[in-house]
Amino acid sequence: MVTGIDPKSIDIKDVAKKLKSKLACGGTVKNSIIELQGEHRHKVKEELIKLGFAAETIDVA
Repeated sequence: MVTGIDPKSIDIKDVAKKLKSKLACGGTVKNSIIELQGEHRHKVKEELIKLGFAAETIDVA
């Protein structure tokens, strides 16, 4: 699950689409939370950095 993305400033559905494509998995967006199928914690951080998110703002739990 990816949380903390402001849907007003970033197209969260577009981010989810890109993550699903890069990680070759299914997923959805519910209540401003991106839910991805499978275990992708470390890969998600790398992909978010590639999409322009600051590394220090990403917390992998």
